Amino acid sequence: MPTTIVLTLTGPDRVGLVEAATKPLLDRGGNVETSRMTRLGGAFAILMLATVPAEQLNRLPEAFESLIAQGYKLTLSQTDLPQAERHAGWSPYQIEVRGADQEGIIHHIAQTLAQRGITIESMDTGTSAAAMSGDPLFSMTALVLAPPSAPREDWAAALEQVGREMNVDIVVAQPKP
Repeated sequence: MPTTIVLTLTGPDRVGLVEAATKPLLDRGGNVETSRMTRLGGAFAILMLATVPAEQLNRLPEAFESLIAQGYKLTLSQTDLPQAERHAGWSPYQIEVRGADQEGIIHHIAQTLAQRGITIESMDTGTSAAAMSGDPLFSMTALVLAPPSAPREDWAAALEQVGREMNVDIVVAQPKP
């Protein structure tokens, strides 16, 4: 019976890293179900949901020894109940944020959502230079799940207030298919 794990691997960016990180799973009968991988500065971060045969789970750390010896950090965590089951009946929303970059935008948005019991399923953020001035512009796209007890109007209004305070535009919409 397969065991589902979350695997993270972070360290210096280099050609061939994704191949080196997925081969130990494949060699042990595992499969990557979902992943997010990105270069952040000079580092590369891998986040994977994978399945492996239960009898191979204890052997996985040794399969990554060569990467660990090269300075990569590895975590392996078994998962529990799938999120879809845990949040049955919750409503998905997409949140878009755009504006001048400043400290605390992510924190204030996350705090507003958490205070209302809303869970963040995914979040991508970044900065870019404004076309004319070169000033840093912040962008964020998040997918969230709101419980039935959290009416959209209430928490969307709270996010609008955060947007006014932080001078960013925040749009809440149904997720794009």
